[in-house]
Amino acid sequence: MTTSGVNKLQTVNAQTLKQLVEQKAVTLIDVREPAEYAGEHIPGATLVSLSNFDPRKIPQDGSMVLYCRSGNRSAMAAQKLFSAGFATVTHLNGGIGAWKEAGYPTNINRKAPISLLRQVQIIAGSSILISTLLGAFVSPWFLLVSGFMGAGLIYSGITDTCILGMMVAKLPYNRRSIV
Repeated sequence: MTTSGVNKLQTVNAQTLKQLVEQKAVTLIDVREPAEYAGEHIPGATLVSLSNFDPRKIPQDGSMVLYCRSGNRSAMAAQKLFSAGFATVTHLNGGIGAWKEAGYPTNINRKAPISLLRQVQIIAGSSILISTLLGAFVSPWFLLVSGFMGAGLIYSGITDTCILGMMVAKLPYNRRSIV
């Protein structure tokens, strides 16, 4: 494990986490949204989504590890825990992607809604295509929508946060955890 920053945010790699999980030495907390968790998660993980994150649901004994898709949301959840008085928090470096890249198993549910990333791609792509066509054939003012979506994608890439993704996550069919 490595420590980063003043708040003692510790990171753990997938190999170390696998050993800790096998030894039952940690509680694994998935901070992604219910639809993401329903689609795929690390076996034994408990869902406490960032959008409804309550530090009171997390054990304070330091035996928990947070994870998300890439590590960004678990770092945000860690900040909430620090604000609630936790001294140290550990999260999986690279998120579930690093876990899968290491070749470790995940629980996959084929009946879950399509991933938030794919939903965002479909919405953004459709908006850009439709507004470009409307801009070319109806009014050039529709091109502003394409520009707005492009700016949103740039912001998402720079900050590793997606406002559209957060909005899509709140849709009713994405709120259910179908495990």
